[in-house]
Amino acid sequence: MATLTAARNTVEKLDGKIREIPLPANGIIYAGSLVQIAASGYAVKGAATAANVAVGRAEETVDNTGGANSAKSIRVKRGIFRFNNSASTDLIGRTEIGKTVFVVDEETVAKTDNSSARPAAGKCFDVDAQGVWVEIL
Repeated sequence: MATLTAARNTVEKLDGKIREIPLPANGIIYAGSLVQIAASGYAVKGAATAANVAVGRAEETVDNTGGANSAKSIRVKRGIFRFNNSASTDLIGRTEIGKTVFVVDEETVAKTDNSSARPAAGKCFDVDAQGVWVEIL
């Protein structure tokens, strides 16, 4: 590829923070859930599945029960969101701010990857009494 010699119109997708991702057959994701893309390429609710990749928070509830792959899509937003804190030795404290935290389920994050079983959720932005603020890019 040659280098630019003039201005380029680099097109932006939506507002850059919200995207639509298709659900698999019979998938259900609830508004407010941490959303991942599974190895299949479809949106799934957050789970401790190492191959999944966190992509944001569900902006709506979508139920694709009885539908085929891609019959419905869900709007997912990137940003900083508060999720539940794990417990015991996986409890996230203020010393984890700026560090990677890991998905336990669609509403909970943990300090460790549980021997590589959990995928990254994002970076710990803050911790308060209600949970963990996670930055998902």
